[in-house]
Amino acid sequence: MSNPSEPYEIRDPVHGFVQLNELEWKIINHSHFQRLRRIRQLGWTDMVYPGATHSRFEHSLGVMHVASRMFDALVRRSSDILKSDYSFDDGSLMRQRRIIRLAALLHDIGHGPFSHAAEELLPVNPQVSSEYTHEDYSTATIEHSLKDIIENDSEAKNNGIVVEDILEILGATPSSPGVLVWKDLVSGQMDADRMDYLLRDAHHAGVQYGRYDLDRLIYSLRLCPDTKNRETEGHHIGVGEDGIHAVEGLLIARFMMFTQLYFHKTRVIYDHHLVECLKELLESGVFPAPDKIVDFLEWDDWKVFGLISDQKGGKHGRFLRERKHYRMVYSTSEFATHNEIEKVKEIQSKLEQYNCVVCDAEKSWYKSGSAEIKVWQTSGDDERSVSLQSLSPVVKGLIKVNQRRLFVPEEHSSEAEKLVKK
Repeated sequence: MSNPSEPYEIRDPVHGFVQLNELEWKIINHSHFQRLRRIRQLGWTDMVYPGATHSRFEHSLGVMHVASRMFDALVRRSSDILKSDYSFDDGSLMRQRRIIRLAALLHDIGHGPFSHAAEELLPVNPQVSSEYTHEDYSTATIEHSLKDIIENDSEAKNNGIVVEDILEILGATPSSPGVLVWKDLVSGQMDADRMDYLLRDAHHAGVQYGRYDLDRLIYSLRLCPDTKNRETEGHHIGVGEDGIHAVEGLLIARFMMFTQLYFHKTRVIYDHHLVECLKELLESGVFPAPDKIVDFLEWDDWKVFGLISDQKGGKHGRFLRERKHYRMVYSTSEFATHNEIEKVKEIQSKLEQYNCVVCDAEKSWYKSGSAEIKVWQTSGDDERSVSLQSLSPVVKGLIKVNQRRLFVPEEHSSEAEKLVKK
């Protein structure tokens, strides 16, 4: 049955019907949100997995849907903590749910063409001396394009919702413990973003690696206290003991998706070709900065496809157009040893004459410390919050991937392979 407060429905291939309220409907129909239909979730992955042409648009709807389910599960299981420790009541929880949905819906609105593949061409932020992130562009887009829509909405006005409430969830430094509790929903090791993209990418790529038990995981969610020197330091989203294996399933799914799909040898070299092509297409070789957000938002996959089709983008544009990618001639194991890395350097020097390209695949699957996933453990009358890693041999065994591959142009691959074997 439809929720009367969310009268619009969109059928999603992963979650079934996704419901939206009036404000959310206005937002997704804005041209800058519709642009996400023209931003592929997985870049050029369809060169390997032909079905992987899905967009940031559908992913954003999915993240909103999953975040809503997570929120509802936490309220159901930890309402006493939310009310006693954070002074929420039924009204403020409903307000917070609306904010969470908007933050989840808009978390990726600032992505550039082909999503993460082109992020290394974002310009440097002079204030921090490092590159801007797509989150910076999301913030700029929300402030420039959606502020009036959000703050003039009658429901948002009635609930005192302003753009800053949304940006606080998406930003790095929440102003209050009550906001910090909810950040894990959209930015954490067990967030709605990750829960959606694993299932969605697996579905469209036609693989089984990304599947896990979403229903059990959401059902198991609860707030777990952070403890330091036996003093409570706030709460983070964790699971009860009944959710340990569901979290393990999520982490294993992520591990398998990266090693089998995201780090696929042909997929990663297409990222290289795209970056080199965009350097030719972009003025000064980088995207416009967030203070020129309208100029940045003119860039989407369709624009890049059109330019490549018009014979632009240099030789790498041609490689993309003709599927003439560089060929891998050497690779370390997924968990490269020191000796393997040294051997790569030696081989790389041999292949220098062939314009050898090095592609690294590095990923750590689990963060300990403050980012640790917590488990609420009950034993008799004793209740405590403990780290997932201390309870799970599976998590302990998820070793960081550190793989290095060497690629050369197709016409030199045979000679290069001979040199590698010497």
